[in-house]
Amino acid sequence: MRETRKLPKMSSELGIGTKAGIIGGTLLSIFGKVNFDDLVSTAILAGVGAVVSFFVSMTLKWTFTYFRKKGKT
Repeated sequence: MRETRKLPKMSSELGIGTKAGIIGGTLLSIFGKVNFDDLVSTAILAGVGAVVSFFVSMTLKWTFTYFRKKGKT
């Protein structure tokens, strides 16, 4: 009969240094590919979207309140 040897268990956990290296390398590669102009235009569009969303929600709230009060009288 043939003897079977047990192999040592391998750990699938990554050390903190490996995790930091992966995250740092990923972030640095992303920052190298993004233009400053793209960041500025994204920030401006996000601000405009937030303002428009706020005014639409306030307008809808006012409209629903107005028609609820009008329907009760």
